[in-house]
Amino acid sequence: MEEKRKTNPLGTEPVGSLMAKFAIPSIVGMLVSALYNIVDQLFIGQAVGTLGNAATNIAFPFTTACMAVALLLGIGGASCFNLTLGMGDKKKAGYFIGNSLTLLISSGIIIAAVTLVFLVPLLDLFGANDDIMPYAKDYVSITAIGFPFLILTTGGGHLIRADGSPNITMACNLTGAIINTILDAIFVLGFKWGMTGAAAATVIGQVISALIVLWYVRRFKTVTIEAKHFKPNLKITKRIASIGMASCFNQLAIAIVQIVLNNSLRHYGALSEYGASEPIACAGIVMKVNMIVFSIVIGLAQGTQPIESFNYGARNYRRVKQAYWLAIKIGAAISVAAFIAFQVFPKQILSAFGSGSDTYFEFGTKFFRIFLFFTWLNCIQPITSTFFTSIGKPIKGVFLSLTRQILFFLPLLIVLPMFFGIDGVVYTGPVADVLSGIVAIVMAVYEFRAMNRLERESQN
Repeated sequence: MEEKRKTNPLGTEPVGSLMAKFAIPSIVGMLVSALYNIVDQLFIGQAVGTLGNAATNIAFPFTTACMAVALLLGIGGASCFNLTLGMGDKKKAGYFIGNSLTLLISSGIIIAAVTLVFLVPLLDLFGANDDIMPYAKDYVSITAIGFPFLILTTGGGHLIRADGSPNITMACNLTGAIINTILDAIFVLGFKWGMTGAAAATVIGQVISALIVLWYVRRFKTVTIEAKHFKPNLKITKRIASIGMASCFNQLAIAIVQIVLNNSLRHYGALSEYGASEPIACAGIVMKVNMIVFSIVIGLAQGTQPIESFNYGARNYRRVKQAYWLAIKIGAAISVAAFIAFQVFPKQILSAFGSGSDTYFEFGTKFFRIFLFFTWLNCIQPITSTFFTSIGKPIKGVFLSLTRQILFFLPLLIVLPMFFGIDGVVYTGPVADVLSGIVAIVMAVYEFRAMNRLERESQN
């Protein structure tokens, strides 16, 4: 056991240094994924206006679904890879990388095909009304072409980071984001292509990032990836999926909630002074701005994954706990800073995404301040969920990942507006945040007690 630790820096280097090495590139990668949509929305808001912003919000569940598949296979494959290395089985580890890549590419093609075939019914299901539908169709009909590249880039980035090359993952994501931003300015503001220009810029950036992932696959450091590793194996696939389920279900839950939220805002907004379209546009901006904070926290959690997985497999429980608590401390500091910004500068943030009516800014300010009131507590749930996944306990990770979105948020989103109208939608967020935070704390406490017992047994 001690010899295995010495051969891998995950078992020997200071946890703080490893966190910086893995978490910073992971955070950058997650931020880039979030900024793809935000950059589009910034340019669309200036060039197209409120309906364009609303259309990007309607399109958001497609991106979230792609992220769900990417995390299922990427985090699942990366965790299995690191756990297997931690146990000393280097020969088997390569199959988790190869199978993950095969599944990432094939699933992306399937999702793109389904989206293009059923585009209009899906957009209607996701909350588009007659005013928003043309803008949403223009945008998604092009971005769907990039789904295979988006999934490969996101999932492949986790596999590259698991190989000990987080900077390559960061470079991959940054390259695509920079290209997307430059082309957005050219296509949307320069050529006046509107929604189609923003979509085309996004796809081109995703293609470049995916090519970098494919380039790296032939240069894996820890193991040599061979052709046999890419052949689908049911046992390997089931293991990948079981470990990656927590992160996947969390994203799917976000997509489901986003769909229900859009439809609730469309329905109850039409019954209010705000109308059907403005609340959707405001909520889209608020959710995506919050996604920046959430992406930092998720990236921080994902940065702990190789450390927690390897050391749990090597029975070095002290280092597992160190990684978890360091992530919680940093995540809490970031979340508190975001809470202050959302309470103090909501109108200024909304204004960056274009102009609007008085009712637009009135609802947007209310949504920012109330819906995200417990942002400072949000870091606990994703960090703890990833922790359970990293130590090979996917059922607990899956349950915890679903607590906020499915167990609490979704029922509240259906019930509260029945009594309070559109204000009920607004108050759903803080109530769900508090309840899910309590569950995460309780589960973490019980797991750490169990780990302390394992640590005492291993010492004896």
